Amino acid sequence: MDRSISLFFALVVALPPWAGPGGPAKTSLSGTVFEKASGQAIPGAEVFFPDLQTGTVTDLDGHYALGNLPMAKLLVKVSMMGFATITESIDLTQVTKQDFYLTESVTEMHDVVVTGTSKATALKRSPVPTTLVGRQYLRDHAFSNAIDALSTVPGISTVGTGPNISKPIIRGLGGSRVLTLFDGVRQEGQQWGAEHGVEIDQFLVDRIEVVKGPASLMYGSDALAGVVNLLPAPPVAAGVLKGSALAMYDSNNKGLAASVNIDGNNGRMAYGGRASAKTAADFKNRYDGRVYGTKFRELDLNGYLGVHRDWGFARADLSLYDNLQEVPDGSRDSLTRGFIYPIDDEGSKWASATEESMGSYAIDGLHQHIQYYRAYATGSVGIGAGRLAAKLGYSRSIRREFNHPEHFDVPGLYLILDTWPFDLKYHFKESRGWEAMAGMNGMFQRNDASKGTELLIPNYAEADIGPFFHVKRTLGSVDVSGGLRYDARYFRSSAMYSRSDPSTGFDISDQGGTNDTAAAQRFQAFSHQYGGFSGSAGMAWGINEQLVLKANIGRGYRAPNAAEATAAGIHPGTGYAQLGDSDLKPEVNLQEDLGLFYNGTHVNASMELFNNQVHNFIYNAAVQSTDGGGDSLILQDGVGIPVFKFQQTTARLYGGEASVDIHPHPLDHLHFRNTVSLVLAQNKGGGAIPVSDGTRYLPMIPPLHFTSELRYDIPKRTGRFTNLFVKAGVQVIAAQDRYWAAGGTETATPGYTLLDAGLGADILSKQGRTVMTLTVLGTNLADIGFQSNMDRLKYMDNFPVNGTGRSGIYGMGRNITVKLLVPFNLGERKPSAN
Repeated sequence: MDRSISLFFALVVALPPWAGPGGPAKTSLSGTVFEKASGQAIPGAEVFFPDLQTGTVTDLDGHYALGNLPMAKLLVKVSMMGFATITESIDLTQVTKQDFYLTESVTEMHDVVVTGTSKATALKRSPVPTTLVGRQYLRDHAFSNAIDALSTVPGISTVGTGPNISKPIIRGLGGSRVLTLFDGVRQEGQQWGAEHGVEIDQFLVDRIEVVKGPASLMYGSDALAGVVNLLPAPPVAAGVLKGSALAMYDSNNKGLAASVNIDGNNGRMAYGGRASAKTAADFKNRYDGRVYGTKFRELDLNGYLGVHRDWGFARADLSLYDNLQEVPDGSRDSLTRGFIYPIDDEGSKWASATEESMGSYAIDGLHQHIQYYRAYATGSVGIGAGRLAAKLGYSRSIRREFNHPEHFDVPGLYLILDTWPFDLKYHFKESRGWEAMAGMNGMFQRNDASKGTELLIPNYAEADIGPFFHVKRTLGSVDVSGGLRYDARYFRSSAMYSRSDPSTGFDISDQGGTNDTAAAQRFQAFSHQYGGFSGSAGMAWGINEQLVLKANIGRGYRAPNAAEATAAGIHPGTGYAQLGDSDLKPEVNLQEDLGLFYNGTHVNASMELFNNQVHNFIYNAAVQSTDGGGDSLILQDGVGIPVFKFQQTTARLYGGEASVDIHPHPLDHLHFRNTVSLVLAQNKGGGAIPVSDGTRYLPMIPPLHFTSELRYDIPKRTGRFTNLFVKAGVQVIAAQDRYWAAGGTETATPGYTLLDAGLGADILSKQGRTVMTLTVLGTNLADIGFQSNMDRLKYMDNFPVNGTGRSGIYGMGRNITVKLLVPFNLGERKPSAN
């Protein structure tokens, strides 16, 4: 574990002198949770303080008790399946006894978010446009990776390169404009690459929070479009030791997955771990058959250790991710249209992919090997009358892309990225109704790009740092909040030279540089300092108990990433040569949001509108040949490879999302949920490429997306089953005829409709204990042949004009997913004395 994390954890656990003589003042909270209608006590209800990462469950008499709580005003969440969640601020300087009354409900709008806010906040009282994907949604939907779980969420889409590679898009913006977090800690893994996914175990994610708009105020550069925060499960209650084992199968690509976890809490220490593995053969569809180059094999390990003391809490977490990932390029035989692959380094000899090989789990010699190691510590400590929250981390991303058939163990692209993120926030004591917080976060980063044969970017180091201030106040039924921030990025890349390796003939980095007469300079030294302001202001007005109006305006900021500023080489994973531009300016945007939310007894509904103006918008465009004869090409092994270069313009994106979830009386457990999302994007001009019919829109913009699902829940026990559900739904994706046509970069995409269905239940023993949870989910049940304009596979074809009327690779056909979850309880343990 990185020294900084070890030191931080040791200090927080063993050495809290900042808490003051005798430690900070402490209190307790106890009471009973009742059912409001009958007045009966509710056993098994969860009482949880999100900001303290501590909680408990009620006993058989509905009673709860929590000690070692700080004398502060904090949000508490009280929840139980089948009841409306209560989120309430409690002033622990005044209250030590508190009963809660839960109401049976089939609608829900009372959850808590921790992303984009200064501290845990009830979702309906947060002005920041935020979407929550909960535990039940993740259980009841089929997806192949953690980001793919967002593909049907209103306002969110994904860019894919096969089943196991997905990148998030928020309201039409993605890449380095969307910051991905795990448990609030930055996930840094060469995300500038179009086919570089997010290196997180999907089974480790308990819920997902998405900020749909500029979140630079809280997170700095790279959060200009928003934030995706992948959150693990909270610690189990004191005295609990339990776990689960999960198995999953996907019929289309013969996908196999398994995951086992154990979690415990003895009252003084919370601990646990998870081990996961998954593998798949090539997926298939009705037009392509099996698609060569889409296999993967992934292994994941995670462990954590947390402590709760009278001064606060601390947690250390360690994760390892290892993925062997094939990436297709769409090469086909010109006559049979069967997939082929090169068997020599020059690309002159090819072999046909067989049905047997594509149906096996063996990873081909041409693949990517991605390893990701993450360690972080998070804690909260009382200092004076306030509270300090801190996150310190370290991650190492190792990416090797093997693309030499005759030298299959020699990586083309070989990148090692070390990142040290930090986040410090001090929460001041509430004063005259104002809640104030000051903080600073950022990262230090070092990238080694010198070890491969494809020298795409230089070695570089960068430091990001941003101080900020945030305030919030409740004025009756109105919550107002806002803040300001300044970000600075210090970037420095080194000169790099290359020479030919006599044993392979490939270019390799030459450490000798100018002292080696055979060396050629590939990159010049470059350094630059970027800076910019960001901020936001918003309000949430509770018009009545059911209706909430939200408005927010935010200014975001993003400095160019390493590839945008310095790239100069061929990227084997994308199939084109990439050029950066050291003169690129930082992006800045201004987004206005307006939302109306209704939460009734039998209807939930919402409508959200946004308008986003982005200045210095960075996009990737094909370079035109100087002789006017089409795209600029460079030759590699006799093959012409297109050249792309980053450009800038002014962009406008606007649109919105709407949803309505109906529970018709008296069929309260029948859900009829409908959503619609729309993003319109315009190139307003001002860059090197003039606005024309081919450049009037922006690249990779999702089309109109409509979903409709009918679901019936039977929460009460029926024989040996409980929590039974059955559902069916459709996704309607409209045609996309507003695309970046310049240079043939994109083409029009027809619309399509996908049919999905599923069912699941908890299976009980004779004694009423849950033995297992079984879920069966079907996607694309009509086996429609479709292409998404957000899928990079659409453009992978070496013979796009081929007489079939089709080009590129189609999406996954019919798939049946079976998930089996077996919980186990290792016994109740008496909590240790604090």
